[in-house]
Amino acid sequence: MVARPMQPMSLALLTYEKPLDEVDVHRAAHVAWITARMDAGEMVLAGRRNPPTGGLLLFHGEADAVRALAETDPFVVNGVATVEVVAFTATLATDAVAAAL
Repeated sequence: MVARPMQPMSLALLTYEKPLDEVDVHRAAHVAWITARMDAGEMVLAGRRNPPTGGLLLFHGEADAVRALAETDPFVVNGVATVEVVAFTATLATDAVAAAL
């Protein structure tokens, strides 16, 4: 079955601007920040790009609100990554994914 959630979503694309050893200095704070966003129901998933040139963060919400939130990510605050936000409407999803939205 395919659900039609029609939910505003935004994908935050992180790009590392510093070497991985500098990025890793802020990883614990970044993971704590992600956990808090997930606990608050703002973020759905997170993952590192392959190869490790940045990451992807999937949020509920419109681009402006998500951009403001993403700019509080410790990676961004500490200048080791930049963020680009891509807004979209989740129009089709499997039932399992739609339940998470």
